[in-house]
Amino acid sequence: MCAAEARRVAVVGGGWAGCASAVGLARAGCKVTLFEAARTLGGRARAVEVNGLTLDNGQHILLGAYRDTLRLLRQVGIDPAAAFLRLPLQMRYPPHSGGMDFVAPRLPAPWHMAIALLRAKGLERADKLALARFTTSARWMDWKLNEDCSVAELLERFDQTERLAKLMWHPLCLAALNTPPDQASANVFLAVLRDSLGANRAASDMLLPRIDLGALFPAAAARYLESRGSEVRLGARVETLAQDGDGWLLDGEHFDAVVLATPPQQSARLLDGLPETADLIAQLNGFGYEPITTCYLQYDPQLRLALPLTALVDGPGGHWGQFVFDRSQLDPGHAGMLSVVVSASGAAAALDQDELAAQIAAQLADALRMPALAQPRWSRVITEKRATFACVPNLRRPDNATRLPGLALAGDYTAGEYPATLESAVRSALGATTAILSRRTLPRENGSLSHTDGDDDLPSVQ
Repeated sequence: MCAAEARRVAVVGGGWAGCASAVGLARAGCKVTLFEAARTLGGRARAVEVNGLTLDNGQHILLGAYRDTLRLLRQVGIDPAAAFLRLPLQMRYPPHSGGMDFVAPRLPAPWHMAIALLRAKGLERADKLALARFTTSARWMDWKLNEDCSVAELLERFDQTERLAKLMWHPLCLAALNTPPDQASANVFLAVLRDSLGANRAASDMLLPRIDLGALFPAAAARYLESRGSEVRLGARVETLAQDGDGWLLDGEHFDAVVLATPPQQSARLLDGLPETADLIAQLNGFGYEPITTCYLQYDPQLRLALPLTALVDGPGGHWGQFVFDRSQLDPGHAGMLSVVVSASGAAAALDQDELAAQIAAQLADALRMPALAQPRWSRVITEKRATFACVPNLRRPDNATRLPGLALAGDYTAGEYPATLESAVRSALGATTAILSRRTLPRENGSLSHTDGDDDLPSVQ
């Protein structure tokens, strides 16, 4: 363990997985150096400056089930009760927009879901029966298929109505997996549903950050690391990685162990030329990606929507948005600010940014029956082109541990049952920390890397 050996560990990449890995290793007594090529920490979940405001590069929703993320925030001094607006699980569309109104009341499970279904508006009896049938069947089969398939095939197999699929399952799939239902993994989708629709009330709650993503964790992680005698190097791109006896050289500097918490293709570049990594490199280079677009629209500071989070019916005719957030109900400094999320946004992101913002503003004006929303004071479109990996069926994701002693991977793309979420990044960091502290490597299996499919053997960082 690091506490006894005072080992020097390098963590390459300052996104959430890298910061979480660094915190876990520092807590175990390692001397950690965190390398980040950018001038700020956070990776694909970071704060940006727009017109004098600190905004996120993308709007996020967390779940109460994200136990490892919430535990980690507490460890670095962030109080989740103050940092999040906690809402019951819901799918609420504007009245008269052709949507539905589904809210889980604050009752013990499973009564919260049963009452939500009975009270749901905008769903016909056939829709409600289909939803009840689906959740009952999913619970019976422990929220997992023996053979993975697409979400669209799963919904067809369980006779879900067209309306329920459009208003409930499709937007949930896009929001959670950032992959269109006809391409998305049913098993990963079921794992998300297990911890939302199928979970106890607190676990199914939706958590909306009240503070920017940089302040929510990366900045607090940096303070934690420095308080433990570790180092954060910003604007420090690692160019070379080489073995050095029992340790590693990063651009000629010696470390006892390394966690690669960079995106898959960057990790593949650093691993190129090292022994026994050909199969791993092929895995890392084999991911497809999906973008996410967030459109910020500034209106009169007096503007306030009925709800902090509202679902939108997307579809042809420039209706790109899937959810709109009233930022004033999250951060008083964002009065009059709305943010609209477009998941799996390849087609939308191909448009001119001003045109896309205009179409989204028109969608809001129509859906919310507020004509003034068609004319924001200003707008800003932010697209993360590789926001997440494409979460397709039977995707082979690498384990945290590698065949090379003292070298581990961390990132939301590594083996696990969740899609690319902040919780996945944190769980992966726990796995990388375990691999480094135990110097665990993977055995050969038919000439290829073996991998696990979850975090069952990962300790909590406490």
